[in-house]
Amino acid sequence: MKKVFVLLLGALLVSAGLAIASDKAHWGYSGEEVPAHWGDLSGEYAVCGSGKNQSPINLTGMIEADLPAINFNYKDSSLQVVNNGHTIQANYAGGSAIRIDGKTFKLLQFHFHSPSENNIEGKSFPMEAHLVHADNNGNLAVVSVMFTKGKANSLVGKVWEHMPEKAGKTNTVPGVSVNIMDMLPQNKAYYRFNGSLTTPPCTEGVRWFVLKDSVQVSADQVKEFSSVMHHDNNRPIQPRYARPVMK
Repeated sequence: MKKVFVLLLGALLVSAGLAIASDKAHWGYSGEEVPAHWGDLSGEYAVCGSGKNQSPINLTGMIEADLPAINFNYKDSSLQVVNNGHTIQANYAGGSAIRIDGKTFKLLQFHFHSPSENNIEGKSFPMEAHLVHADNNGNLAVVSVMFTKGKANSLVGKVWEHMPEKAGKTNTVPGVSVNIMDMLPQNKAYYRFNGSLTTPPCTEGVRWFVLKDSVQVSADQVKEFSSVMHHDNNRPIQPRYARPVMK
């Protein structure tokens, strides 16, 4: 069981950008490495093209369900900001977690996509944050937060202030801490579906919790992110097949 966790966590960290150096096939959002070709770039990425539970999706036709509340236990974390060439990511210190389904999922990192990857009732958002978690058995859970344009977001601003402009760079910021709770909406009701990582290796079996309420981000903050990324960094909507989306 421990070996399975190490393998899954390793795949997660590489795909999410926690491991910058890798001998895995390069992928991207433009040219010959666009999402439509990910499944052909490497055998390790095959599920990106063949999987039946891929993310992101358009959340629509939700099914009423008695969903339990997510128990959020997020503590302050030191700030380490990574530009991995695919996103801007903040690695999170240990000790923060969510509890759902009788399991505890530790928060590893959060990162951003613009425009949003998931859609809600066909609506795309200017930006989406993914809070990536893993339990002790390697099971993955992602909490998704949608952003609408409005006033500047203070937590996003703190991350952007230390955002590396060059891919492959990491800024560790002494004396600065963040708490991701500051970025979540007051109402934490959510939609739920089973999906995958949205980047290679597109690992399936990921629990997705998309918060129903959005938070605000300024147009300038979205523009700043896009200028550093140099391109949109959202995977297109994937086929939903017979998967239910619960609300």
